Amino acid sequence: MAAIDTNVLVRLLVSDTPAQSKASHTLFASDDIFIPDTVLLETEWVLRAAFDLNPADVCAAFRRVCGLHNVTVSDGQRVAQVIDWHEAGFDFADAFHLALSKDQNSLKTFDVGFIKNARKHTDRRVERP
Repeated sequence: MAAIDTNVLVRLLVSDTPAQSKASHTLFASDDIFIPDTVLLETEWVLRAAFDLNPADVCAAFRRVCGLHNVTVSDGQRVAQVIDWHEAGFDFADAFHLALSKDQNSLKTFDVGFIKNARKHTDRRVERP
């Protein structure tokens, strides 16, 4: 199994650099792939900041690639929850922070938007310190 870096996933999803995009497609077609959580987190940022993709397009792309039979992520249910929350209006990183904190009593933040989203979409405690 091969773990991949962000640039490999980005090339697969946006095909902006022909030689690298072809190599990414070949890799995904021929190998078992592990995508670390940090690569998903960074890829969302790149897709949003550099390619101006909206959350719905990012979520669709992640669902397609994470649903491939030869792709593994650290925790499929957690990644699916993060994608669902992002699609529902959470910042992708905030959704990941919340999903990774599921076994804690609460998540503390000064981000009022994060607190409001959490109250609207989950029963998990997200609150000011």
